[in-house]
Amino acid sequence: MTEIRTYGGWRRRRGLGLIGLGTTGTFVALGSITALVLAVSIDPRAAIYTGPPAALAGALVLIRVSGVPIAHIMVRRIRWSYGKAHGHTNYRAGVIVAHPRAFQLPGVLATTRLLSAEDGFGRQYGIVWDRRAGLFTATLTVSPASTWLAERSDADAWVANWGGWLASLGHMPTIRWVTVTIDTAPESGSALSDTIGQALSPAAPEAAVQLINQLVSTAPRTAAQVNTHVSVTFDPSRSPGGLDDMPTAIAELGRALDGLASSLSACGVTVTGRATATELARVVRGAFDPAARGDATRSDDLNWADAGPVGAQEHADHYEHDSGTSVSWAWHEAPRQNVPADVLSRLVAPGPFPKRVSVQYRPLPATEANRVLEEEVNAAAFREHYRRRTGRDETARDAYDQARARQAAAEEATGAGVTLVTMYVTTTVTDSSDLPRAVAATEAAAEASRIRLRRLWGSQSAGFATTLPCGVCPAELTRRS
Repeated sequence: MTEIRTYGGWRRRRGLGLIGLGTTGTFVALGSITALVLAVSIDPRAAIYTGPPAALAGALVLIRVSGVPIAHIMVRRIRWSYGKAHGHTNYRAGVIVAHPRAFQLPGVLATTRLLSAEDGFGRQYGIVWDRRAGLFTATLTVSPASTWLAERSDADAWVANWGGWLASLGHMPTIRWVTVTIDTAPESGSALSDTIGQALSPAAPEAAVQLINQLVSTAPRTAAQVNTHVSVTFDPSRSPGGLDDMPTAIAELGRALDGLASSLSACGVTVTGRATATELARVVRGAFDPAARGDATRSDDLNWADAGPVGAQEHADHYEHDSGTSVSWAWHEAPRQNVPADVLSRLVAPGPFPKRVSVQYRPLPATEANRVLEEEVNAAAFREHYRRRTGRDETARDAYDQARARQAAAEEATGAGVTLVTMYVTTTVTDSSDLPRAVAATEAAAEASRIRLRRLWGSQSAGFATTLPCGVCPAELTRRS
């Protein structure tokens, strides 16, 4: 019996920090303690005035809820209350409005515009243009091979080639991030009914027609629709040669897509083409209005203005949009142990409700990866030295973290790439009473896949948009705000 190969090595980026704080938080805490000690040494009565504020600040930073400091939670609550008070959580599309932004998409998608470009073979494909950041996102439609039906050696080779594919992104400075999205939903029956309706002969016996129609009517209850997209976000400002105009930038994006698509075949996926502008609009429209998903897949004249919802309402824990209600999560913690290649099969498998799982990879440039890993190793060594000086015992997590930091630096020295990985999950229901069941099913599937998810409280619309093939990256959004 062959041994099952496992994979691991994920590590949360920590930097130079103590007691769970970041670099900035550590220096602020040390500075505050130093100032408090100096004030008390000058006048002991100063402790009456400086002690309570210092204790409150320490409690806000050090006390955590689900791994998040209370100070961060309070800041998010304040920003959420401010946005809600100013109407930023409501969206209503105009029907007859003479305004240039009357039909734009809601939330973080408001700055996007859908373009259509032509590849080298004369075929059209769609590009989502973020006008604020100047980023272009093109999407490849792929058909992955199932690891359940493949030899174990083939699956191991696919994973190794996928790691090499991600490592190659570090040598392409114009590629900002790559998002792999698995979109699953119960089959609406429109595709099957259309196909059967075209193939059914008018001269067929009545009994055969009734049997076929009965099979078509019951098939959506057991069938599922699965679509996999690989979205590549391109930043022309990072090109060494300089890309000053849009046609040149789109041409460079097309050439980069050709190279990435050709190398994906060794990763166990078949690239079926580039998503057209109409196909991208269908995906977005079907996500915002799941009840009309079947009609959206048959429409050939959808544009970006038609893809958005008629109305949307963001709540702290869910997102209401047209006929659907969605809940979004983010990856809170990677598996602490090594996992097999099919660890995510439970999470990405079709379920009773529409679901999108997006894994986002942000490659570090090859010139920056070495510096980042050296900083991580030095930070781990600093925490180890601080632990010894303070006489604390080494915990299993500290030893594991230090070993992983050194391992990552050693692997990078031998040619491996460094990639920041995040995951986002969105589930949608058409009946709000089904939302608790959908949430429970998604969280149970994540636990079975050894993934810890955290609901995006106060950021539901951003999480919803991240799981669409539109090039949204929450880490980039936090730097803008």
